[in-house]
Amino acid sequence: MRRSLRKNRSGGKLARLNEDYGSEPEERGVQFASTSVTASGPDLERKSTTPSSGSAQDVEASAASIATGSSTDPFNLRNGIRSDSELAELRRRAKGKKKVAVVKYQNRQNDLIAYLLKPLEQHTSDAKDEEESARLWVKIAVWASLISNLALCVIQMYAAISSVSLSLLATGIDSVFDIGSNVVLFWLHVKAEKLDMNKWPVGGARLENIGNIVYGSLMASVNLIVVVESVRSLVSKEDDQLKDFHLPSIIAVAAALGVKLMLFILCYPFRKNSSQVAVLWEDHRNDLWINTFGILMSTGGSKLRWYLDPMGAIGLGIIIAWTRTIYRQFEFLAGKSAPHEFLQLLIYKSMTFSDDIVQLDTVRAYHSGPDYFVEIDIVMDGSTPLYKAHDVSQQLQDKIEALPTVERAFVHVDYETTHSPEHRKPS
Repeated sequence: MRRSLRKNRSGGKLARLNEDYGSEPEERGVQFASTSVTASGPDLERKSTTPSSGSAQDVEASAASIATGSSTDPFNLRNGIRSDSELAELRRRAKGKKKVAVVKYQNRQNDLIAYLLKPLEQHTSDAKDEEESARLWVKIAVWASLISNLALCVIQMYAAISSVSLSLLATGIDSVFDIGSNVVLFWLHVKAEKLDMNKWPVGGARLENIGNIVYGSLMASVNLIVVVESVRSLVSKEDDQLKDFHLPSIIAVAAALGVKLMLFILCYPFRKNSSQVAVLWEDHRNDLWINTFGILMSTGGSKLRWYLDPMGAIGLGIIIAWTRTIYRQFEFLAGKSAPHEFLQLLIYKSMTFSDDIVQLDTVRAYHSGPDYFVEIDIVMDGSTPLYKAHDVSQQLQDKIEALPTVERAFVHVDYETTHSPEHRKPS
């Protein structure tokens, strides 16, 4: 989205950043002080009235101010934070469903204000500290998943073959591909870190998305065979005789279910620290449902109605195709926009980064693989020296690129906003 946010130093404060998205105050964003907003097509121009800051600082002072990364609050966002006592009063005064909505909204506001006011350096350092503290557990989760899936593959294939159950066959096929996915993800993770930057200038982050798409596609193709066999069994069955109940197979799959539950619990706290663990956690979560459903339908096919077993296999064949996962990976590769809250952070931090930045023209953040590419067009006075414009924009770019979810950042400097959008091919 292209937007024009302007600092005017005649008095007053900047208004709601989140109005760039046309939301009502009650729905999203932080309530800033009042300001006038004019829109022309998709562009928004904000005419704010920020208190005068006097003469421009010299380059050294400006650079020192940027380097400190001090957490200033020029727009008095902290005034929007509600204390526990104020939240309790809101609960007391509100009625019915409105009580929950109001308190939930104010809690979101408090979290968003704290998120915006936290210095960029602290965002980076907190993420690094969290990653470092979780490094050992991430390795444990990855290797525990790999070794466990290898053992479970043998157990579940035994259960499927010995019971001749289509539902358990579907769970067995899933366990076989769990091994393949673990190995492929591990190999791609190592490969991505060792790619030749001369051949692959953007790095190997997208290899993981490609690997997930390939894995999901193979799962869908193989399970199509199970679905076809299940349909054939339903159509060709001539009597209502129940198949034999095979208790050891059920016990084997139940044991696999217990192991998957432990792996799910192990990976859950660290899924945000590693993309590998996030994929493994999602796989374990899916396997909990798959194994439970497989046990129920296989047992139902032996004790209740014969057709429950092939119907369960059809259901599992569709479920474990990971259609949603494939779709999400395609979104990442296609350039899906970053979340609204992250765009708010970029807008606020760019506007308050330096007094030399008088306006924002464009702020974009979008996926290019698992992390974001960020594009920011800042506006500075036309008389600003070239070296000063370069230093400010370069330091802002470096700060943003250091954020944990940012792969690349591009900061462009201009002196006006009346031109056509940059980086667009002529139509």
